[in-house]
Amino acid sequence: MELKVFKFLSLLLLATPSLAGRLAKKPQMGWNSWNTFKYAVDEKLIKSTAMRLVDTGLARLGYDYVNIDDGWQTYQRDSNGHQQANATKFPNGIKAVADYVHSLGLKLGIYSDAGIYDCGFYPGSHGYEELDASLYAQWDVDYLKYDNCGGFQMNTLSAQERFLRMSYALKNSGREIFYSLCEWGHQFRWLWADQFSESYRMSGDIHSAYRADKSGVCTTAYCLNTGYAGVSDLTMIRKMRELSPFQKPGAWADMDMLEIGTGTMTEYQEQTHFSFWAALKSPLIIGADINNISDSSLAILKNKDIISISQDDLGRAANYLPELSEEGEYQIWAGPLSSGRSRHVILVQNYGSKAINVTLPLASVSGLEKRADRTGLVIRDVWASVDSGKLGETIELKNVEVDQVKVLVLKKR
Repeated sequence: MELKVFKFLSLLLLATPSLAGRLAKKPQMGWNSWNTFKYAVDEKLIKSTAMRLVDTGLARLGYDYVNIDDGWQTYQRDSNGHQQANATKFPNGIKAVADYVHSLGLKLGIYSDAGIYDCGFYPGSHGYEELDASLYAQWDVDYLKYDNCGGFQMNTLSAQERFLRMSYALKNSGREIFYSLCEWGHQFRWLWADQFSESYRMSGDIHSAYRADKSGVCTTAYCLNTGYAGVSDLTMIRKMRELSPFQKPGAWADMDMLEIGTGTMTEYQEQTHFSFWAALKSPLIIGADINNISDSSLAILKNKDIISISQDDLGRAANYLPELSEEGEYQIWAGPLSSGRSRHVILVQNYGSKAINVTLPLASVSGLEKRADRTGLVIRDVWASVDSGKLGETIELKNVEVDQVKVLVLKKR
């Protein structure tokens, strides 16, 4: 039965124009409450965070979604079947919060689940998709993060069908609402979720650790244990070796929210985290408490050169270059750019145990094989904020420190 349903949905998706696309020409940027606050979310927090995005200049740089995660609801629907906001946490309701956020030039996101219940055992949207989507539209919500914690109760239906139902409900709600799937990468969703969502999680939840995974996490993309609530930064990057070629405008593989500013990483580690999320075209959704964030972490989140890599007009992710990398010591990624004078990005990351020197032959980098491809290009070392001379045959990097990433943008003079 399950196989028949999957085949039917596959044919339906092939026969139907993509439901996704207009809202996700570039990876989304913003903030989400979950990483830091979990269920302790309320109106005061959302409003103060929205104002902080404006005051810090983050909003001007593109961080425009303010997303309320799980914990905003009551445990029961009302007599008409509607989800209800917790009146203690949100005494003026979600619509009033949306109005405030919109008054600042920002957008509001909300959370639900494709099962009977969500992760906090609040009402999920299974069986209520049209009703909930209509309610979110009435509240002027702009973004839906749609989780899968209650999915185990709906094993008679495929994940594809459950998530597709909400996509249709949103499209018929009368309002454009960004659709962000959070199904933890199960069933290899990069093969199908781009047909009806603007972004889709490619793995289990990130946790605030640079190197250490929780028990049992598989480090590759194509495995059954995607790492529920236990994936480190380095493993998330490792999983993208198989997935970066799937990235494209319209629907983005989501490496989960940023852990920059949560106080668990060094400056080099936070730079690496931000660089790869940008170069791999993952959404840039801040997970820290930006009302209490260090100056160094804030400066990383505001780095215009890195943000421009994320928001590049071409929308192509960097790819892993195994022939130039040394497994267990350093990895090299590269990809094309097309915005302004920028034409290429190269990342060299030291994830070994000692400082290294790296010689990078440019003829081995796709798009730079011919000398003519490099004519007139100069190098910008992004984190060092240094522009160097024109390209030759190789790039020599000296003393790349442990956990450091060198982000090199090749630009026209």
